Amino acid sequence: MEAWQERTALLLGSTGVEKLKSSHVALFGLGGVGGACAEALVRAGVGELTLFDADTVSESNLNRQLMALCSTVGMQKTEAAAKRLTDINPALKLHLEPVFYGADNAENYPLDRYDYVVDAIDTVTSKLLLIEKCQALSVPVISCMGTGNKLNPGMLEVADIAKTSVCPLCRVMRRELKKRNIHHLTVVYSREEPLRVVADSEFGRHAPGSISFVPPVAGYLLAGRVICDLAGK
Repeated sequence: MEAWQERTALLLGSTGVEKLKSSHVALFGLGGVGGACAEALVRAGVGELTLFDADTVSESNLNRQLMALCSTVGMQKTEAAAKRLTDINPALKLHLEPVFYGADNAENYPLDRYDYVVDAIDTVTSKLLLIEKCQALSVPVISCMGTGNKLNPGMLEVADIAKTSVCPLCRVMRRELKKRNIHHLTVVYSREEPLRVVADSEFGRHAPGSISFVPPVAGYLLAGRVICDLAGK
């Protein structure tokens, strides 16, 4: 065990640390939620990580995304993440997939190679596809629901989607998952009523409000569940 892992071992034990080191996690989405999740996974000692995201870093990401810096604007998010994460753990086995996961390419990425899958995707159709494939293969998966238009990170929690309330995305996901005969899914969601905001994005579509201290907390909750599950805690 390396010196930087000693404090983690006090909580997880040396066996837990070794389990994390030998684990391979796939993370889909490197926004405000996914970026924080990725960093927490690496700092805890997850040994192998595959990152999926087709986006580039933009100035609008600077208010909430760990990978977004003035020096990384215009860079692929996967590349920005790689630079940061390998600076934390140079021994990290890192695989970059700068793609948008969907029906047209899902078969190119077998999910049974991963010990855990994290869904931090924004698009409902891709979330559903990823979850459906993971559950069909019995691959552990955790999914993040909406964090936009929220101001209270204390209202975020981990739950079975069947027991969620308030969150509009949870409502949509429950309905669509039921159509696919999926009734249980571990999610991170907020019990906070979404704030009503009026804004247009740079693309002319409605853009949800976001802030520095809500999406990262959701990402840490995702990572916390994954880390404890993999370490046997």
